[in-house]
Amino acid sequence: MKRALYQEGRFLTIPRASHAFDKLMIPFTKPRLAILETQRLRLTPLEARDADDIFPLMDDPEVMAYWEARESDDPEIVAELVRAQVAEMADGRAIYWGIRRIADAALVGCCDLSQIERRHGRAEVGFMLGRGVGEEGYAREAMQAMIAYAATSGLKRLSARTYLGERRSEMLLAELGFLEEGLLRGHLLRDGERRDCRLFGLLL
Repeated sequence: MKRALYQEGRFLTIPRASHAFDKLMIPFTKPRLAILETQRLRLTPLEARDADDIFPLMDDPEVMAYWEARESDDPEIVAELVRAQVAEMADGRAIYWGIRRIADAALVGCCDLSQIERRHGRAEVGFMLGRGVGEEGYAREAMQAMIAYAATSGLKRLSARTYLGERRSEMLLAELGFLEEGLLRGHLLRDGERRDCRLFGLLL
């Protein structure tokens, strides 16, 4: 059932965003920062103070294995990255969320809409989960909330990239309705090597 949207402080809050939303025929302008809630998770727009909670994720080689950058053991580098992401949100170029369990407020991962192109109504999605929570279904739950938000905000297309062979993420994207659209050869440079990526797309 569709629920009403309401204002909470500086952020728009969308309760139970995993539920189906009607597609609103509105143009996508500058995105409003939104708190998204699912049955178990609360997705909150990142703030600079979240860097302390994000650092353990980015310090973990297993978590960062399929990201463009290596893991970092420098808290200041992570803090600077979060500050840059907050600046991107202020400019309307992206929205980055911290994924927290409602039960204990623990941060279990992050997800984002980045490279937002308002003229064409498109954006790229990404997500990162901490070690040990990959089997809990949190990625699917968070992604469903983010897709629902994107659709009701007026976005018409979402894209996603995975490293070649990143089967878990590829399977999740397929389950969410993304279609494989091609292979990006040598798309990223990581550890001195060119890495191939698969491109996926979803029309909303």
